[in-house]
Amino acid sequence: MPDTSTVFLIDDDQAVRDAIGLLLQTNGLTVKTFASATDFLKAGVATRPGCLVLDVRMPGLSGLDLQKQLQLEGHGIPIIFMTGHGDVPMAIRAMKAGAFDFIEKPFQGQILLAQVQKALAFDDQERRRQAQRDEATARLGLLSPREREVLERVAEGQYNKVVAAELGISLSTVEIHRKRVMEKLQAQSLSDLLRLLALSSGLP
Repeated sequence: MPDTSTVFLIDDDQAVRDAIGLLLQTNGLTVKTFASATDFLKAGVATRPGCLVLDVRMPGLSGLDLQKQLQLEGHGIPIIFMTGHGDVPMAIRAMKAGAFDFIEKPFQGQILLAQVQKALAFDDQERRRQAQRDEATARLGLLSPREREVLERVAEGQYNKVVAAELGISLSTVEIHRKRVMEKLQAQSLSDLLRLLALSSGLP
């Protein structure tokens, strides 16, 4: 888990915030607590690395409401819901909507701790993947329209002479474009090119 990751704990019960906060901090985690989902949104920290731990049922904006709001705003922070027995159907809805996990009360502290650590690791991994996707997209953006046409055909496995015929250009021009593509994308092989294209398309 990166040092910058934070566990955002949201619960209207001060005692719950204190107990869970202490558990997580004692195990070396950075924790920031909020008394309501509204307070969390006002803090503007939804884009920061970390995960959310919150109850399904809360006064005002509920846990499910917060989940929906974050999705509408395009935030992918992992959410772990804490639920009472009667809230299980709601928790299942939350899982179907993309929640990382839900833990039924009462629960052992180590169970919550383990899931929080998994959620933080997941968030870190997803952020690294997004950074790679952004980098791949930025590199592809350096290509001219003609270089992009050459790249797409090379990626399909076409020989240079076939690319030349399709685009109506000379073989030497294709070779020049292909060389420039490799240089701009900092690629050493066809597999590097395919990997960049896959990343820019959002593929794993």
